[in-house]
Amino acid sequence: MAVMWRSLGGFAATKLFRAQTPVCSVPVRCLNLQEYQSKKLMQDFNITVQKFKVAENAPQAVDIAKNLNVHEFVIKAQILAGGRGKGVFDNGYKGGVHLTKIPEEVGPMVKNMIGHKLVTKQTPKDGVTVKKVMVAEALDIERETYFAILMDRAYNGPVMVGSPMGGMDIEEVAVNNPEAIFKAAAQIKRLYELFIAVDATQVEINPFGETPDGRVVCFDAKMNFDDNAEFRQKEIFGLDDMSESDPREVEASKHNLNYIGMDGNIACLVNGAGLAMATMDIIKLHGGNPANFLDVGGGVTEQGVYNAFKLVTSDKQVKSILVNIFGGIVNCATIANGITNACRNIHLTLPLVVRLEGTNVEAAKKILEDSGLPITSATDLDSAAQKAVASLR
Repeated sequence: MAVMWRSLGGFAATKLFRAQTPVCSVPVRCLNLQEYQSKKLMQDFNITVQKFKVAENAPQAVDIAKNLNVHEFVIKAQILAGGRGKGVFDNGYKGGVHLTKIPEEVGPMVKNMIGHKLVTKQTPKDGVTVKKVMVAEALDIERETYFAILMDRAYNGPVMVGSPMGGMDIEEVAVNNPEAIFKAAAQIKRLYELFIAVDATQVEINPFGETPDGRVVCFDAKMNFDDNAEFRQKEIFGLDDMSESDPREVEASKHNLNYIGMDGNIACLVNGAGLAMATMDIIKLHGGNPANFLDVGGGVTEQGVYNAFKLVTSDKQVKSILVNIFGGIVNCATIANGITNACRNIHLTLPLVVRLEGTNVEAAKKILEDSGLPITSATDLDSAAQKAVASLR
């Protein structure tokens, strides 16, 4: 395993590993875990985290606080967004993270959070509804560091990124508190075991800290997982909280469609991520706005085409559809049959522009011509984009 340790500030360290991780050309619905779920995973691998429990209402939160047996509590709204501490709820309550030493004060805090939308810099403008809160042990941090393990193609495997973030240097710690070094090493070993066992692509601990009583604690974690490992990580992927996801993207994932919703009005149905991005670019070039990224993939069937049409037409902002297919692996006739069947079954009334090229294209064009459907054909991508934009006028 390649190891990389740098004396960087947290922001710089984060930039480093993000820059080294290649951007995937095909968008996927990434697994998102709530903070308490990540903590539970670490707990299962004997990694030290704060004591915590999850509440779904105020009375439950008070009961947890009374029985947690800690000196101070931190109450954290559970949403898939950062900046919770500085966020504001739709009822005016400020902050999705609060501290208290009195169990009875937990109730009013939670009452102001659960069922209300929290707006942060990372949420949609209307915020995200909080359904759960985490009641956890609040700990002082005497020495704060950053630690992450991530997959890196340049090293053909995992790398470790570490950063001291203030406090004593490592030599001073080794002299004054050598036990902390061994405790940290044990935690890092367990984090690596977790990383491998759950098919993670990233485990980021920030902060990775030492408490005044010498405990080494993983205070917060961000985890990413290899989507290709879902077949053997069913329990973990079953934790996916999709309540905050775009419903269209959730529906697309059920049909193995790579879909990302956007704010335009020309739906794109394309095979191949690169071609899909080029299609969106040319739509923009001609004055239009793409409503989505949608890659149906090389193994698409007629049913897959139908599912894709049903998905894009369910978006009320879509006013026109552009199909752009280059049939290498995929048979153009399969696409053409899928298009005509979809148009008839969903009673399509939107303008439809189709550009087909590649395998069995002549048979595909004949299927479209003989269908009697109001389909506008295009010979190349440029003219297809122009026709799609013009159809809105």
